[in-house]
Amino acid sequence: MSNISGASSGSSSTRRERVVGVPTVCWCGAQIVGKISKLDSNPYRRYFHCAYVVSNKLMDDNHVFKWVDEALLNEVERLSSEAKRLEQMMRESEIVFDGVEYEKVVFDKVLMKVKK
Repeated sequence: MSNISGASSGSSSTRRERVVGVPTVCWCGAQIVGKISKLDSNPYRRYFHCAYVVSNKLMDDNHVFKWVDEALLNEVERLSSEAKRLEQMMRESEIVFDGVEYEKVVFDKVLMKVKK
């Protein structure tokens, strides 16, 4: 769950900071709260917004704003990438493990010959 990085889709016309995934803290340090849109263009659509903005009823601000569905989609994509990376690491470690097993078998054979 990262925070700030480029531009996002919001309902205001000002440039907003882009948040990748589910936001936790705004750039101003305020917590993020969940709200429900009352706009005709997005009725009942859930979004995350800076608690400072919500409590002060600011308009056209540059604080964190993100639709919940977009945030969750980002999180799923991030977790999917992480799962693929971990699978690849496991495959690589299996190859190393197989190599170690092979070396152990060869070592045991050499040791048996030395004992004879």
